[in-house]
Amino acid sequence: MNEQVMSDHILDVENITLRFGGVTAIHGVSFHVNRGELFSIIGPNGAGKTSIFNTISQVYRPQEGDIKWKGESIMGHRPDYVAGLGIARTFQNIELFPQMTVIDNLLLGRHVRMKKSWLAGMLWVGAAKKEEMEHRRQVEDIIDFLEIVEWRNHPVALLPYGIQKLVELGRALAMGPELLLLDEPVAGMNLEETEDMARFILDIRRELNIPMIMVEHDMGLVMDIADRIMVLDFGEKISEGTPEEVQADPNVIAAYLGSSDLHIAAE
Repeated sequence: MNEQVMSDHILDVENITLRFGGVTAIHGVSFHVNRGELFSIIGPNGAGKTSIFNTISQVYRPQEGDIKWKGESIMGHRPDYVAGLGIARTFQNIELFPQMTVIDNLLLGRHVRMKKSWLAGMLWVGAAKKEEMEHRRQVEDIIDFLEIVEWRNHPVALLPYGIQKLVELGRALAMGPELLLLDEPVAGMNLEETEDMARFILDIRRELNIPMIMVEHDMGLVMDIADRIMVLDFGEKISEGTPEEVQADPNVIAAYLGSSDLHIAAE
């Protein structure tokens, strides 16, 4: 692999294996993510998709293999350290603080970027005041970007489900990520909400140039917007390539999508 190809990779997952007792959740999986790329992971329930996210975040520690961020191994580091590197994620099940407002939930995402002590923040003077004002400005920019201005002061618990999913995305963006891990971003959404989320995901790639890894069951969405796709089955990679290549792979058709479902999703 030449130096130019290496420089295009922001993340390299190398032959990782993850076991829980006698159960192997991930077996010898390798892939990379390029800068500015939307990389999607698909597979049946239990295929190991979310476990991949948890290994990248270092919530789980693979027994074998390596994970490299910009060429440097992140294995053995704490999840907060990984987040501080610029790897942010959303969750399949919304993990917001329901009694807090939208803006306060997004400000929590800025925590990894705050430099001043909690005491200085309480006093709210000088450099600490200036820092918080800058964090609030960036949060307001995200609120504008996601078009949720009218909800900014509402408690999250009172918001429609689709808006809550956008707030979760906004909190991840507030962390100032260089890589976004999207865990089923349109799960539970209706068609209109799904289309809105797809538009924002594409805007993140086009306008913010943030690479993403997306785990998703909505095959129509994946085939429409992903640059490359990896297919997992029982913790093993069975295919990787462009949407067109994956759709044509007989291993994918046999193991997961099914011939009729595959062509319908591609239309």
